[in-house]
Amino acid sequence: MANLKLPYLATAALSGALFGAGLYVSQMVDPLKVLRFLDFGAIPAGGWDPSLAFVMGAALIVMFIAVQLGKRRSAPLFDVAFHEPEYRKVDRRLVGGAALFGIGWGMAGICPGPAISLIAFLPDNLWIFLVAMFAGSLAGSVVIPSGHARRLADAQ
Repeated sequence: MANLKLPYLATAALSGALFGAGLYVSQMVDPLKVLRFLDFGAIPAGGWDPSLAFVMGAALIVMFIAVQLGKRRSAPLFDVAFHEPEYRKVDRRLVGGAALFGIGWGMAGICPGPAISLIAFLPDNLWIFLVAMFAGSLAGSVVIPSGHARRLADAQ
């Protein structure tokens, strides 16, 4: 960590701030907005809010362009190499974790990225979500250790 240069850190900070601002502007930090988007049962009554689909669609387009531009480079501007995922295999743990994440997102209307962005505004009861998020993460790593070396060998 000591070898990270200022341009790298500044880019990371700017990217994080831009991401947080985007979450705020798109209203993905509003649990009610997210829950209205996730409530497909409300479609017949006209209560479904499809606006976040446009946010996600725009994000996919921007990321697609960024990935295509990145493929043309041998390395990022402020690092020695691209950091791609180590695991490329879809397994039960990945699917189970994604399902738990989705269930939690659907129940609370918020996920970790927006929750961390909301720290700047300190809304009521955010601390309950953050404590539960960190406790769940810690509990998950104790109950099912990552087995990083084994999973990496299985994935390759």
